[in-house]
Amino acid sequence: MPSDNDMKLARASMRQLAAHAHEDLRVQLAQSESLTLPAAAVRLLVDLLSEMADGNAVTLMPSHAELTTQQAADFLNVSRPFLIKQLEEQSLPHRKVGTHRRILFSDLLAYKRKMDALRLKTLDELARQAQELGMGY
Repeated sequence: MPSDNDMKLARASMRQLAAHAHEDLRVQLAQSESLTLPAAAVRLLVDLLSEMADGNAVTLMPSHAELTTQQAADFLNVSRPFLIKQLEEQSLPHRKVGTHRRILFSDLLAYKRKMDALRLKTLDELARQAQELGMGY
């Protein structure tokens, strides 16, 4: 977890970097050293610093990483039995390594986006129905 000082520094750095989030950025490391960060990396740094500024711990994970069922359940904020049910219903791709299931992080992200979109669609429909019924929503 970031310290109070880390959070303060992250907030200040994020504000400075955010102005350059859509361009390659040349960074001076020392008097004679510099490097150029691609715009995508600058946006990633802005996102990372934003989370740190809010006091959140951050973990970077490559999209090709494979997660255990417990790690995947933790990421989705669901129970492991619920996740295993989704795997068994083939709602989420996975593979078996011996007796253990592994889920690609990229597949997990796609599943999460799909479920989030479905959830928003359902909420929009409920709000529409509530408005038609004059329920004050």
